[in-house]
Amino acid sequence: MNLEFSGEIWEWRGPAPFYFVTVPEEQSQAIKSAERFLTYGWGMIPVKVRIGKTEWKTSLWPKDGLYVVPLKDKVRQAEGLGAGQTVEVWLEVGSDEKWKQ
Repeated sequence: MNLEFSGEIWEWRGPAPFYFVTVPEEQSQAIKSAERFLTYGWGMIPVKVRIGKTEWKTSLWPKDGLYVVPLKDKVRQAEGLGAGQTVEVWLEVGSDEKWKQ
């Protein structure tokens, strides 16, 4: 399943800051409908993500009935991104074992 959307980068300030983009309702529901085939536990969904020219493997995290895409520091630095910016996100959603690296 491939999905595209735009979203705003937000920061979670825990013991260490994390940055995320929330997957919109429509796309989150499409993922949720196939979750049992995709998750490897705790609702985590393996994905390939592309923002700008940077592509990486990660997992979507469930949050408040939606999913969030965690943004690694190296991705944010490569693309010059920060909290409050709106980005275009491309996701390839799947359960391929090689993505769990």
